[in-house]
Amino acid sequence: MKGRNIRSYLAAAAVLAPVLLSAEVGLAQRRGATPAAPAPRSQMSGGSGQAASGFTLRKRDGLDVEERDYLGTPESEQAVEKALKWLANNQLPDGSWPGGQDVAIVGLCTMCFLSAGHQPDRGPYGKVLRKASDYIAANATRTGLIYNAQGSAGGPMYGHGFATLAMAELYGQTRRQDLREKLERAVDLIVRTQNQEGGWRYQPQATDADISIVICQVMALRAAHNAGIRVPRETIEHAINYVKRCANNYDGGFSYQASARGGSGLARTGAGVLCLIVMGEPNCDQVKQGTEYLMNRSPDASARGEISPAYAWYYCTQAMYQAGDKYWHYWFPRMRDYLVKTQRPDGAWSENHGIPYGTAMAVLALQVPAALLPIYQK
Repeated sequence: MKGRNIRSYLAAAAVLAPVLLSAEVGLAQRRGATPAAPAPRSQMSGGSGQAASGFTLRKRDGLDVEERDYLGTPESEQAVEKALKWLANNQLPDGSWPGGQDVAIVGLCTMCFLSAGHQPDRGPYGKVLRKASDYIAANATRTGLIYNAQGSAGGPMYGHGFATLAMAELYGQTRRQDLREKLERAVDLIVRTQNQEGGWRYQPQATDADISIVICQVMALRAAHNAGIRVPRETIEHAINYVKRCANNYDGGFSYQASARGGSGLARTGAGVLCLIVMGEPNCDQVKQGTEYLMNRSPDASARGEISPAYAWYYCTQAMYQAGDKYWHYWFPRMRDYLVKTQRPDGAWSENHGIPYGTAMAVLALQVPAALLPIYQK
């Protein structure tokens, strides 16, 4: 990456730092400061080592964005800029995007702008972010569920997970008090609908579970924790157990459900690896085997055999970034170049689940190494 580009990202991070430092987990930790934080998992057996929230932190030295790990190019940065313009130009007056006004899509599109350092009510995309954040807030119900029944393309917990994740990132940057109350209720709904296995499924009920829904809830809980919202440790421990049980295939990949061995896939394996890393289990056998599974596959293979290729782009890229080193340096250049090559001339990406969805997922994959979203940070 060119020196000018890394400096621009570090400058953007410096602008966001005063806001993010007020979260329980923020930029300060990775810069060597010592914000209030839970103890490492090894010290969480009880007593003085008991954390106020269920997540643990991984200590890393160095800058937020190290040049050797950024791996962006002028072409990938230009692709992101074109995509943000497309998203801004295609936002509907109510703050949603074409395709049914799904809160999941709005949440993902919102995070695209945040991932590039933009904030509500500020800069060229301030109005876009304000309308999107208002849309998410308007669809937060008294039960805690964030859901638009007329606009949902799938089960409510998909949309709820992505919308809660976006709301947590928004609250972490803006400290909007109306968002905090809605975010607390959204987190509470996730906690109380976890089933006995430790997972979640399509409906906000403690019944069945699958890894594609689990990852949505885990990332939402992690982002809420980053923003200072308490997440029960028991919820995280149960989720860890469920995800580990999904790693039940001989090839090292993850199954769709823990209750039945099934074919491994890029998306579910990326989701499983990412789940375990952000929940404080980066060195477990399931992560090691899962990352090796991903190392034996090419990112462009996600376009073949996956119901949602963009789902694989999104989770595998985050998983390999968190794994770091050889995993990241293998994965991202291939993912980056594939996305740059397949971007449409108008700046969007086509995907089985719609253009706004595909575009959002591509941008979020390309922006992982910039680490401007707290959820991306190690």
